[in-house]
Amino acid sequence: MGSGNFLQVVANNFDVLALPVVSLVYPLYASIKAIETKSIVDDQQWLTYWVLYSLMTLFELTFAKILEVVAIWPYVKLIIMSWLVLPHFNGAAHVYKNFIRPHYMNPQTSTLWYIPRKTKDIFSTPDDVLTAAEKYMEEHGTEAFERLMYKQAERERSRRNNNYMIFDDDYAY
Repeated sequence: MGSGNFLQVVANNFDVLALPVVSLVYPLYASIKAIETKSIVDDQQWLTYWVLYSLMTLFELTFAKILEVVAIWPYVKLIIMSWLVLPHFNGAAHVYKNFIRPHYMNPQTSTLWYIPRKTKDIFSTPDDVLTAAEKYMEEHGTEAFERLMYKQAERERSRRNNNYMIFDDDYAY
């Protein structure tokens, strides 16, 4: 009777018991083993895994309240981590090669952040410059605006003369 209860407890808490083994214990062991070998392939696999593990942790921290409601999340996470960890699937290398590396190697083609066309050229028309100047004067006063203009004029003169100067105002906070 006692062993039946133990097996029931293990079955009910399988995700709680298996997840640390799958996501931490085995990867730590494999990472240490990879450090001791001369192969670059296993080093890349485990470095990639730890990057993805960090991203998964950040995801969980960000969406913790939502994930609490999703009852199957621990099991989904266990499946994902198993797929990333097990050498048979090589999931970490697959995710890195197809999703992370293209954005890292060519950041200007990244569609991760959407910047509307209008905000890219915020100072494209004279009205935008005047509006920005008026807003700056409202927030900081006309004296601060005059100091800013004077400092910029001094920089332009020093650049024309190839004589770079450091102003005390540059480092005032």
